[in-house]
Amino acid sequence: MSILVLGGAGYIGSHAVYQLMDQGKDVVVVDNLETGHRESIHPEAVFYQGDIRNKEFLRTVFEKESIAAVIHFAANSLVGESMDKPLQYFDNNVYGTQVLLQVMVEHHVKCIVFSSSAATYGEPESVPITENLPTNPTSAYGETKLTMEKLMKWTAQAHDVRFVSLRYFNVAGARETAEIGEDHRPESHLVPIILQTALGQRPHITIFGEDYDTPDGTCIRDYVHVEDLISAHILALDYLLENGKSDIFNLGSSQGFSVKEMIAAARTVTGKEIPVTIGDRRAGDPSILIASSEKAKQVLGWKPERTSIDQIIQDAWRWHVAHPSGYGKVVKK
Repeated sequence: MSILVLGGAGYIGSHAVYQLMDQGKDVVVVDNLETGHRESIHPEAVFYQGDIRNKEFLRTVFEKESIAAVIHFAANSLVGESMDKPLQYFDNNVYGTQVLLQVMVEHHVKCIVFSSSAATYGEPESVPITENLPTNPTSAYGETKLTMEKLMKWTAQAHDVRFVSLRYFNVAGARETAEIGEDHRPESHLVPIILQTALGQRPHITIFGEDYDTPDGTCIRDYVHVEDLISAHILALDYLLENGKSDIFNLGSSQGFSVKEMIAAARTVTGKEIPVTIGDRRAGDPSILIASSEKAKQVLGWKPERTSIDQIIQDAWRWHVAHPSGYGKVVKK
């Protein structure tokens, strides 16, 4: 029996595939390579290139492979872009998940681990954020993730498809051995942008707003190492395969760092200057997002091991130094 990883050529999905393969599991990867990289797919994984919105394509995968469970990373995920292209985001994220669930029901696959987001909470009422706080997304992206969770909730009720939804915060870092890492085109995540600036690939990093209600005026985020994040996905997978009930968990480090603090840490790790300019706020950016991950620790037994911000940046830096052009794609202008 295989684990189907949707979006397994993306940053987080590829790390999931590698960890699953490390544990000797059979893995099937589906990715349309819209934002993922063929080079990031584990060489021993079975790979199908296609779009999960294409029901006939997805049916073919389920018919050819013996699927025990699904880990679902496939989604458009840029907050800013989602505000400009909400229809695209609902089509790709929500409709894609609808088709996936329909095919899972048809083929009697009962377990799905879902890559959700802290964006489902919006501007939180209190920090740290617990799973019982209200969900009030401030972006179309966050709204799609919340809608995808609701699709799974009602499918679970009607068809006994059990799910774990993992709402995570800012993911960073890379596999310690640097085979795979973070390479988005365009890049929108803070840590790789800082490190690209350290490599001289950008003249400076722009801080989007320094007038937030935080100690240094810049947004505060909770950063979790991608390898720790994936260990939680595998624990959630095992939990479901052992008949655990559907549930939602936050994943974070339970500590917050401002944009300026992250830049300062990167200067220490890299020994580089990293010039900075100040820009306007971005639409849909909450000021503070910090997770409480106690529920995941108690129920799933999650024990994050790479929680130091210096460790996160060091592992990411190792990947960027080894792969200064990422996976080698030409950047289209």
